[in-house]
Amino acid sequence: MGSVNDTSLCMGKIPWWKEAVFYQVYPASFKDTNNDGWGDIPGLIAKIDYLHDLGVNCVWLSPMFESPQKDMGYDISDYQAVYSRYGTLSDVDNLIAACHARGMKLILDLVVNHTSDQHPWFQESRSSKTNPKRDWYMWKPARYDANGNRMPPTNWRSYFAGPTWTWDELTQEYYLHLYDTSQPDLNWENEECRKAIYNEAMRFWLDRGVDGFRIDTVNKYSKRTDFPDAPVTMPGETDQPAAEMWCNGPRIHEFIREMNEQVLAPYNAVSVGELSNTPLPSQVLPYVSAAARELDMVFEFSTIRLGTGGPFHGKYLYREFPLSELKAYVATWQQWLEGTDGWHTVFCENHDNGRAVSRFGDDSTVESWEASAKTIALWQATLTGTIFLYQGQEIGMVNMPKEWAIEQEYKDVESLNFYREAKASGDAERIRKTEEGLRILARDHSRIPMQWDASPNAGFTSAGVSPWMRVHDGFKDLSVEKQEGDEESILGFYKKMLKLRKEYAGLFVHGAFRPVLQEDETLFVYVKDDQGSEESGVQADKKRKALVVMNFSGKPAILQEHNLNVAATLGSKHGGERLLVTTLKKKDLSMMEAGTLKPWESRVYLSY
Repeated sequence: MGSVNDTSLCMGKIPWWKEAVFYQVYPASFKDTNNDGWGDIPGLIAKIDYLHDLGVNCVWLSPMFESPQKDMGYDISDYQAVYSRYGTLSDVDNLIAACHARGMKLILDLVVNHTSDQHPWFQESRSSKTNPKRDWYMWKPARYDANGNRMPPTNWRSYFAGPTWTWDELTQEYYLHLYDTSQPDLNWENEECRKAIYNEAMRFWLDRGVDGFRIDTVNKYSKRTDFPDAPVTMPGETDQPAAEMWCNGPRIHEFIREMNEQVLAPYNAVSVGELSNTPLPSQVLPYVSAAARELDMVFEFSTIRLGTGGPFHGKYLYREFPLSELKAYVATWQQWLEGTDGWHTVFCENHDNGRAVSRFGDDSTVESWEASAKTIALWQATLTGTIFLYQGQEIGMVNMPKEWAIEQEYKDVESLNFYREAKASGDAERIRKTEEGLRILARDHSRIPMQWDASPNAGFTSAGVSPWMRVHDGFKDLSVEKQEGDEESILGFYKKMLKLRKEYAGLFVHGAFRPVLQEDETLFVYVKDDQGSEESGVQADKKRKALVVMNFSGKPAILQEHNLNVAATLGSKHGGERLLVTTLKKKDLSMMEAGTLKPWESRVYLSY
């Protein structure tokens, strides 16, 4: 499996980022040092040793650029300035230096599908139809119905609910925005616009020492330029889901290759793209094939979107899903790499989803929360690809309490738009289901302040300061301080698993994945075959295998009853396997039964 920039991104024979641990920081919620209730870059610098000690190799910093903050910085008004509440350009320079001094790297969010409507480019574009930057955005004239009523150019529905078109009174045309009305889409068909993106949004930061980018909405730059209406899939609604009109469009690969050739490759910059609405491996491979020279890796969302009702109207209509469905997605995205020159990512949390332990685990009791959070850590650390953690995942942070009022405590523009739309429908059942879904899936859950200690405001900001989002009620029992130094805590277990992941990179980072018991709704089991690690100079040991056995339930699991024999599955003689790691605490090891897993217990066995 190669890489986009094999000759220049290497430490040894393969790129550094394949075996690296990435950690996403959502700066508004990480650490506030100036007591304004909003996290800042100096706060991240203050905690950089914590991340280094965790085992992080690269920090991904979510948008900290100048912005009106309609969408928490994903609405950028100046690509070369820092939002004042986050700090200054000097603070970013200091962060780069702090990372590099510790042998770590830093990537930024690249948000270039759209800008803020306050960006100077858009201000010029909307000033008149003859402005040189008019074509830097996507403008279309109105349509009219049989009665002469003005209509948008298409019936496309926005990701944030409502139409994708907003009327501009001054120039008497509509502009396109896939997201909020304040986030007009850039026109990638315009070459001058692309050049400005490369210079102002990319080279400016790479020249300062940034090591690459997480690229937002990377497959939405190329739209259908004939602008047809979307088929009606939501009867009774004016606006219709239309992702096929802008995802993986006709020129998308041309645009990304150009970005790589002109900017990413010359700087040896790592790239990880956000790839939504692309559910097939055959669709993903062209983006990450080393031969194609586009992106190094992407986030594909089939697994993390489990439980959502759909990308548009039903996104927050939560549905239960069986373990077998989760396992099927994992197997698909683990096995598709074999025999290709592509690469993939491993993640189960980010800033756009509810907390993993509240969705894939069980946070109903202290015991199940701790056990299931450790099982999630073991699951993620044993999967092939580059691992990404999200802030607070390493201590098992959970969703906001279900008692919190959505109108008062939820801040996200998407959450509130979907909630208001449901309430406006007057449909009591839709309102109830939307509320239920938001309490599980909303982006807000991942954005509450990081829980550092038991002091007021969880150590995120000082006592007496009002944080921008409410601190979780349970912070005194769930914090970094409470777990740090305890090898048997969730934090201690993450550190242990990340070390084992590096030590056994041939198995866990590069290993071939073989699913076992795929239809079982209690056990999640797979074998990893050693593929070696060129970066670590370790040749593949074809006899070495790992068997990952996880109990994804709150009940004991007797392996024999599930037709699982450890030695036979590993292909070893009885006694030829050894236990590498278990989620159990030391005090419970003496009571560990070889053939029975406790609720949410997980193990990894090795065979030579």
